[in-house]
Amino acid sequence: MKNKPVGAGRGLWARMRRVSWYWFVIGVWLAILAGLYGYHLATAVTPNRVAFSFGGGFDVYWYGLCIVGGIALGAFVVADLALRRGTAVFQEHVPATIRARSLADLALPEEIHQILSKNKLNTLGDLLLIWGFNPRNTTLNTAGIEIVQAKLDNQTDLEKSWLSDAPWRIWNPDHVWNGLIWCLILAVIGARLYHVLTPSPSMAAFGINSPIDYFRNPYQLINLRNGGLGIYGGILGGLIGLAIYSRRARIPLLGWADLAVVGLALGQVFGRWGNFFNQELYGRPTNLPWAVTIDPIYRLPDYSQFTRFHPAFLYESLWSLLTFIILYTLIRRYDHKVLIGDVMALYFIFYATGRILLELVRLDSRMVNLGFVQLNMAIATFLSLLIALGMAAWIIGRHYRAAKTKTPAAVS
Repeated sequence: MKNKPVGAGRGLWARMRRVSWYWFVIGVWLAILAGLYGYHLATAVTPNRVAFSFGGGFDVYWYGLCIVGGIALGAFVVADLALRRGTAVFQEHVPATIRARSLADLALPEEIHQILSKNKLNTLGDLLLIWGFNPRNTTLNTAGIEIVQAKLDNQTDLEKSWLSDAPWRIWNPDHVWNGLIWCLILAVIGARLYHVLTPSPSMAAFGINSPIDYFRNPYQLINLRNGGLGIYGGILGGLIGLAIYSRRARIPLLGWADLAVVGLALGQVFGRWGNFFNQELYGRPTNLPWAVTIDPIYRLPDYSQFTRFHPAFLYESLWSLLTFIILYTLIRRYDHKVLIGDVMALYFIFYATGRILLELVRLDSRMVNLGFVQLNMAIATFLSLLIALGMAAWIIGRHYRAAKTKTPAAVS
């Protein structure tokens, strides 16, 4: 038997350590869900909707955990991608000789030096990167920041813009968490409005036949137990939230939208599993080996005699996983070759294409009815066609103009 090359094991371990931690979380989570669905296929048993209860009627649902967990994991991925972009811009502007200099050159007080060292800021490059994002990220107090600022100002080889408004400031990972509130609030509002304006046929059981019925009973507008949220409204609301935050924080909207859709796709991978626990948004009846079994209480009235259905949630989850991997790869490996906004547009094309295919098996979709125009087509399909074609035309047009003017694919 041949001996392994010396250091081969250490090389594999080193490569594993370079893999971002969230890939391990993604892998474990997917494995758990795959095992759970395998168990469902073998036993036709779906876990209870309630994950756990605190008593007093306060229940925590798997649906909420899937959505919140997906959003959180997606946000961590976006923050990591932002840090990588910021580091790339930082390295473009700050020479390696300056980045490698020791913090001892600044002759900082010992107390400040210890705080910076504790935060793994050991070189001038380490300090400048974090300082350009936000000096408070060094965990120094106001007095400490003023002392370090004065020391940096005295360095003649440092450009003033690196200290006051660094080019890499716009990719501060903290923007993810600061902007997430705006995006989530407006996404929920947008998603609910989309559902209200396009109620599904099954809402007739609750007396909702058209959007007007919602406004006749205002309580139903906020009653998420009867009906839910529409993804396109949520995406539009989230985009508006991102636009508002981008303007306030002076960061590029399209550049951040490119990163945001990567996290959004990942969030959809796991968020859709909430529909599995709720036994909702399933597709047409089928006897395929991977069909989901729906309990009688959750079946649509017209399909009460059927037991097994297309797992529409699984199809969308897998499609979202493919979308995430492709968009993530584009950001990580080909960021310098695409134009700002391309990744966002590709997300819309991927999602819209997947939604068009999904509507072929989905039930309970509202059809296009404009009064004078009635189409045998789901509203989601109609919107998806418009979005996919519009985004494709936008990409082609931008690249055509960029080729004529030789515009570089910059990220800053």
